[in-house]
Amino acid sequence: QVQLVESGGGLVQAGGSLRLSCGASGRTVSTYTMGWFRQAPGKEREFVASIIWIGGFTYYADSVKGRFTMSRDNAKNTLYLKMNGLKPEDTAVYYCATRRGGASNSAAEYDYWGQGTQVTVSS
Repeated sequence: QVQLVESGGGLVQAGGSLRLSCGASGRTVSTYTMGWFRQAPGKEREFVASIIWIGGFTYYADSVKGRFTMSRDNAKNTLYLKMNGLKPEDTAVYYCATRRGGASNSAAEYDYWGQGTQVTVSS
């Protein structure tokens, strides 16, 4: 049974920072591709970042490149998303997810999801 549990969301002013965490059980974050997605009200779930299991290479959506950093702690089997320079348009529920295979920015290709954590950025 794979379980992903996100935490770290909250309310922050524009320009501020947050760090999201995703604790995993039933699947080792260092041997699977892990991703962060977000969904704003009335919008489709969109790709934010991913880290592939081999080499730990990271990929980012253009909208967050240079502001967000994804990392993992293999010893804690935990995924992180450090978000700097937050903007009101970053407001969304953030989800972590996992899939077998290589990098993907398609939500449909991820097979396990967390419950999400709300991030709200005020202007």
